Amino acid sequence: MQRARRRWTRQAFAGLAALLLLCPPGRAAPPQQRPLVLLVETSALMPHARIEGNRVIEGLNLDIGRALARRLGRELVAEPTPRKRLAEALQRGEGDMLCDYQSDWLPGAFAWSRPFIPDQALLITAASVPAPANLAALSGQPVGTVRGYVYPEMAETLRGGFRRDDAPDAVTNLRKLARGRVSHALTGRRVLEYEQRIGQFKLALHPPLVVSQVLAQCALSPGSPVGLAALNKAIQGLVSEGELARLMARYR
Repeated sequence: MQRARRRWTRQAFAGLAALLLLCPPGRAAPPQQRPLVLLVETSALMPHARIEGNRVIEGLNLDIGRALARRLGRELVAEPTPRKRLAEALQRGEGDMLCDYQSDWLPGAFAWSRPFIPDQALLITAASVPAPANLAALSGQPVGTVRGYVYPEMAETLRGGFRRDDAPDAVTNLRKLARGRVSHALTGRRVLEYEQRIGQFKLALHPPLVVSQVLAQCALSPGSPVGLAALNKAIQGLVSEGELARLMARYR
């Protein structure tokens, strides 16, 4: 966060100097607003984010953050933050906003936007084995999962028959399936479609079973310089004008 503040200080000084040169004598330069600081989970993978060192290089989280910041009249600074520190960093004001999360994923006194970022949790099965008729048919069979993630629909349906086979991340989970280490895996549609588009996942699959529908949100820090009403208005424009759909289409 200190790095982001130092960058802002240098940018603000240069911008202020330029504005003073442009303003006619006797008229004060308009005040500049500080950037909106977006927290991005360091363990995020594409299409959500690509992080190199201390910089967020690309990804849907960055695209959405920039689009919202622009509609709010601010620049954006993306700050990589470990998953375990996200709630604390947002609470302490080390970041102003976190997107592509849901309120039950992140405890804390945050203002949550309207749900608007769609995804689906899918159960995918290699075409080389019989397709399950439903989730219940997987009782006792190993299913590729991601360590640290919960799958309430699977746990409720299978109960003691839910056999997790954990991978460290979503991409490794898909690669386990491709290598035949498991025959079934749980994944997000966004990750699956992106890996298929870039040619990293070529395994033939049965039509997926939709486990759940997700509409993710953005969370605002208690110290955020923008309010919830302004954020929701920016989100409404992002959705109604088709910009969100265009951003998401880049990764399909």
